[in-house]
Amino acid sequence: MNLSRAWNMSLIFKSSLFFPSFLSSALSLNPIFSQVFIAALAFSYFGKTFAGATMKSSFTQLERRFGIASSTAGFIDGGFEMGNLLVIAFVSYFGAKCHRPKIIAIGCFIMSLGNCDHKIVTSYAWIFVLLGNLLRGIGETPITPLGISYLDDFSREEDVPLYISNDQNASMFGPLSGFLLGSVFARLYVDVGFVDVDAITISPTDSRWVGAWWMNFLVAGVVTLISGIPFLFLPKSLDKKEDASFLDKYLVDIFHMCMLTDMFFPLPPEFFKSLKRILGNKLYLILLCSSLLNSSSFIGYITYQAKYMEQQYGLSVSRSNFITAVAVLPVVLLGMFLSGFIMKKYKLGILSATKMGYAASFIGFAFTFLYLMLGCDNHPVAGLTVTYDGNTAAQNPISLSSACNSNCTCATSQWDPVCGENGLTYMSACFAGSGREPVFHNCSCIGKADAALKNSSAVLGECRRSDDSFMDFLGKPYRSTITNMVDLSFIRSVPQDLKSLAVGFMMLVIRSLGGIPAPVYFGAVIDKTCLKWGSKPCGQKGSCRIYDAVQYSKLGSLKMPLYT
Repeated sequence: MNLSRAWNMSLIFKSSLFFPSFLSSALSLNPIFSQVFIAALAFSYFGKTFAGATMKSSFTQLERRFGIASSTAGFIDGGFEMGNLLVIAFVSYFGAKCHRPKIIAIGCFIMSLGNCDHKIVTSYAWIFVLLGNLLRGIGETPITPLGISYLDDFSREEDVPLYISNDQNASMFGPLSGFLLGSVFARLYVDVGFVDVDAITISPTDSRWVGAWWMNFLVAGVVTLISGIPFLFLPKSLDKKEDASFLDKYLVDIFHMCMLTDMFFPLPPEFFKSLKRILGNKLYLILLCSSLLNSSSFIGYITYQAKYMEQQYGLSVSRSNFITAVAVLPVVLLGMFLSGFIMKKYKLGILSATKMGYAASFIGFAFTFLYLMLGCDNHPVAGLTVTYDGNTAAQNPISLSSACNSNCTCATSQWDPVCGENGLTYMSACFAGSGREPVFHNCSCIGKADAALKNSSAVLGECRRSDDSFMDFLGKPYRSTITNMVDLSFIRSVPQDLKSLAVGFMMLVIRSLGGIPAPVYFGAVIDKTCLKWGSKPCGQKGSCRIYDAVQYSKLGSLKMPLYT
């Protein structure tokens, strides 16, 4: 096997142009074991992306359950990449010398263990969720490098791209299923089965609602556990071919993620010379930076998209996850498919692909202004976003207290919102002017905002928001097109013999500088827009209860220049 073949394998990782039927194109060597391995590998690809999607669909609920900020939740999410990077070099190199199917099975079992911290609730219980995600990253490590090298070693060369594409196509259904499952469980209260559901006074749209997020992880654990079982019954090798050199096999084993260290094994001298050559390629470096910004923005986008819809449109966590699954992800995948189809049909070269990529980039950038123009106004909350008279900050200064509740001595750390007849939300019945007792009538502040109201009553929970401006979805196909175009230009910018190393180095940079920090700094910026923080029983700061929707919308548009 030569480097050109390794390059062809790495290219198919970035494209999903084919929808193969491996049943009609069986391997010529040990067809039963081969087809079992192909099906099992495809299911493991589905399992790992499914588990990742369940994590992202539970973001808001993790924040509320453990009283943490978005940046902390982003750090938990980055634990997967940390675990993966910790062992990728070790697994890729030494795993290739062992029983690869069994190593993959062990990895799947470890992934399932990473989902077993679901019912721990203490002040710092989020650390256990982080460790579980770290464990999931470790378990995912052998699936790609060992699975693909196993396919490559024991299959015909012309069939390998077909089978890899099949795995990639299977992995696409993971995020869809994960967010749909998250939507279902988000409608169930977190302690379902342990409390009387009829006694719960808040609804799924309430900012205090926590869904049964732990069920997501239970199902993900079962799926990843099952995905590892078939690998236990596969042989260490089929009909082994003897035409692969050590360097070729080494490159194929680790091209998905090239660890630039000799901590575990000595690297060949040619490695450093090759690395110097690709780092001296200015076009490669420019496209590498572009890919890093592109990937970082997309990671931040998909991580907090459901949260964005919750804050902008007043949707429940359940509905936000559902829309992400049926409206956002399919459009993103459609954009990726169309870009690959166009490149294949018209046989675009590096210059044409680059031009098309930047044309799509410009169209995507134009949709940035839709974010700014179609963003929603702040939810009217007395003392936070509007005055007690219902005026905005531009008209009058906003103060948390007013003459109508000045004698009530309300707790400013409290967040038990009520909705007044006047359409304003109040932080609590006390702030609505009902006194310190939890009553919901004769509230003096409600009558102040609207003198025509006679009863001045309120109901428990926030007032319903209504804003159906989902125009931000329009730009997604164009933005997704950019990814494949940049990738094609990227891998064609280096000589043929360096393409495997170039792809490996790109994956290292994206995962270490994009996958890990992106959710953290995007979350930190989102935290800056928080208007009201919750409080834990111990008095420490909890999760955010309400955000500045206007500022949040602007931050959402800032991701677009990075992406484009």
